[in-house]
Amino acid sequence: MPADPTVLDVGLDGDEEDFDPAFERNDPALPEHRYLDRELSWLAFNQRVLELAEDPALPVLERANFLAIFASNLDEFFMVRVAGLKRRILTGLAVPTNVGNAPADVLSEISQQAHVLQERHARAWHDLVRPDLAERGVTVVTWDSLDAADREYLSEYFSNQVFPVLMPLAVDPAHPFPYISGLSLNLAVRVRNTRTGREEFARLKVPQMMPRFVRVGPAERRSASLDTAPSVRYIALEEVIANHLGHLFPGMEIVDHHVFRVTRNEDMVIEEDETENLIQALEKELLRRRFGPPIRLEITDDMDDVTLGLLVRELDITEQEVYRLPSPLDLGGLFSLAGIDRPDLQYPKRVPTTALQFQPDEPNGKPDLFRSIAREDVLVHHPYESFATSVQAFIEQAAADPHVLAIKQTLYRTSGDSPIVEALIDAAEAGKQVLALVEIKARFDEQNNISWARKLEKAGVHVVYGLVGLKTHCKLALVVRQERGVLRHYSHIGTGNYNPKTSRIYEDLGLFTADDQVGKDLTRLFNELSGYAIEKKFKRLLVAPRHLRKGLLKHIEQERTNAEEGKPSGIRIKVNSMVDESIIDALYRASQAGVPVDLWVRGICALKPGQPGMSETIRVRSILGRYLEHSRIFSFHNDGDPHVFIGSADMMHRNLDRRVEALVRLTDPKHLEATAAMFEQALDEQTSSWWLDADGVWTRHAVDADGRPLTDLQDSLMLETAARRRPRNRR
Repeated sequence: MPADPTVLDVGLDGDEEDFDPAFERNDPALPEHRYLDRELSWLAFNQRVLELAEDPALPVLERANFLAIFASNLDEFFMVRVAGLKRRILTGLAVPTNVGNAPADVLSEISQQAHVLQERHARAWHDLVRPDLAERGVTVVTWDSLDAADREYLSEYFSNQVFPVLMPLAVDPAHPFPYISGLSLNLAVRVRNTRTGREEFARLKVPQMMPRFVRVGPAERRSASLDTAPSVRYIALEEVIANHLGHLFPGMEIVDHHVFRVTRNEDMVIEEDETENLIQALEKELLRRRFGPPIRLEITDDMDDVTLGLLVRELDITEQEVYRLPSPLDLGGLFSLAGIDRPDLQYPKRVPTTALQFQPDEPNGKPDLFRSIAREDVLVHHPYESFATSVQAFIEQAAADPHVLAIKQTLYRTSGDSPIVEALIDAAEAGKQVLALVEIKARFDEQNNISWARKLEKAGVHVVYGLVGLKTHCKLALVVRQERGVLRHYSHIGTGNYNPKTSRIYEDLGLFTADDQVGKDLTRLFNELSGYAIEKKFKRLLVAPRHLRKGLLKHIEQERTNAEEGKPSGIRIKVNSMVDESIIDALYRASQAGVPVDLWVRGICALKPGQPGMSETIRVRSILGRYLEHSRIFSFHNDGDPHVFIGSADMMHRNLDRRVEALVRLTDPKHLEATAAMFEQALDEQTSSWWLDADGVWTRHAVDADGRPLTDLQDSLMLETAARRRPRNRR
């Protein structure tokens, strides 16, 4: 499971959800090979993450964090995407590739690029980040560099804290090769019986619940580069264990030891149509996932052929799936170092502001969110504007308000101790009607979601699990409030999860509105999700899987028609992933008609921009940084009457065809101006970003011709938001 929330929602899922074998590329006006491969595009995305780690202009602990994000991202890529591809090849299913390669070639090219990236990742740690940390007083040491006092300190730590939880497992005729859990760090140990001379093999698992990097002694030294900051030293836990193997194998000679790590197939397939109880089926599949076949073996570069041969044979791993790297393996462990309390080595602290509309009318007063939303639609932008004083406060006020009769909400990823969950429980216990649509199939959050879904049920919340065969990914909340004898709807439609933790690092948008039409749309949508209603049309929403694709294609086609008629036209789209062939082809046709198309894509992009005769008017940009760009925006010029939507959907098969997604149209001129300004800043050549060329190569533009850093969009937006002032005497 990924170790950090920043790696969630990176556009990974089982390939059965992202490949439509019925799709036919039969448009004679477009060339056959017009897509970039989605898997290689994902690797290019993770390379952009790595480039942030390599950037000396960034604070060094943040660079360590990006190294950890890269590692965790790649783990998930292998567990899901590579595993899914391998399964399809072994079972003879169609392989989802946009470039028409043979199945074996797909995995071969992925493996080749992944090897290059992992080696580059290791070099970035050893040659760039680790030395820079050391210069600033944060040193990761080796056992050989320690003096006697340090070794004595660590030996005591090993005896008291580590040794009691270790479990060496021998491999011999009486002890079969043990199960190696996915993503665990292990020591392969060869020992020799001093009486018989016979060599044996043992496996030792590094405890995952213990700190990966162990503090070496007290912090008494001072950094040479920063006199006010104490220097600290750390050593990898596996190195401490490796230098105390004699305690684990007394009477045996330690011949050799090496570190290795296995990644397993954690791609899940649940046949919902054939099960009566989805939770039971999911729990069974979660158990099976623990024992998925190995798909990657990482070893230290000093491993001998005898040990490697044993691992390859017992794990049934191919040579292509072996990754030989310098120690330490699993740089995802750097998440712990990135959390060191050294503000001088981290991004400056930024405190989100409360949206102007949600600030109290009087100093020290308590804001009334319902009155603010009734006055005007409110568009909030996280993390620049606070989640706690907007979304969380909205649900908490609804739970406590005696005039609120009902709360309905979708929950995709959150946490059991979330204030949102607690507020829903409070509302149910207060006698309100509460509906929580919990998506228990949210990848890698399945067990957590099952746990707190049951907690909600025990409190009297009506918990439903969505529609058979579809994930419910939309981010919706509806509050029904009685005002002067009339029921009024208060709605929230967002682009991100109802998760207070990720809201601090994910960039997202959310619309609050008391618009009656939106409220009626959400009422009908919730009825469809919880009951047997089948809605065929919504007024201000575009809803997948029935209407969203058709609605977007209609808007793209309208821009193409306007361009052909000589009218102003333009398309701007911000998404995490751009993969869907029909959407891409529609954008190609719009470009052929002369429509300016700007795509702001964080992750995967299968579209080829700037191709003569096909996509000459299309630009693709990507922005990565302190916050994870996560909002989705769809903007169409519409001959001067802009149609702008925000919501939860990416341009992928799974989002458009196999998920419940929702986009809401923005109507307030101020909101249209705000989203337009975001695009203007992001696409400005003076803004730091990556540009995609016609060959599928992403090039970073971070400095100008004179070497001066370009504008950081996220810093700029944070400063602009913090500088906003509420008009005085507002009523």
